[in-house]
Amino acid sequence: QVAESGGGLVQAGDSLRLSCVASGYLFGDYVVGWFRQAAGKERDFVAAIRWFGGSTYYADSVLGRFTISRDNADTVSLRIDSVKPEDAALYYCAASYKPSMSSDPDEYNAWGQGTQVTVSS
Repeated sequence: QVAESGGGLVQAGDSLRLSCVASGYLFGDYVVGWFRQAAGKERDFVAAIRWFGGSTYYADSVLGRFTISRDNADTVSLRIDSVKPEDAALYYCAASYKPSMSSDPDEYNAWGQGTQVTVSS
């Protein structure tokens, strides 16, 4: 399992950092991904990182504003800069033991409950 934190109410234009912590294991052999789901919409891929080596993969829509990173052996963060109203969503972290980074949520095995990001403009 994983657990997300760091969501909340943020002003448009501000920055926000979300964290994903593994429960009972370390991320060393895993790919960790972030997804988001806005109200009434499907769950969309945001970013992924292969913990070993640190390779990253981003959705085109977030390139340049979102940064995924390894904090330590059991924590991965997602930083959002210049937050926009369209970034408001429930953000999920997920872990995959498959070697390749994927934007397909079906490739991920362990999901958190999500952390809500609300944006005021």
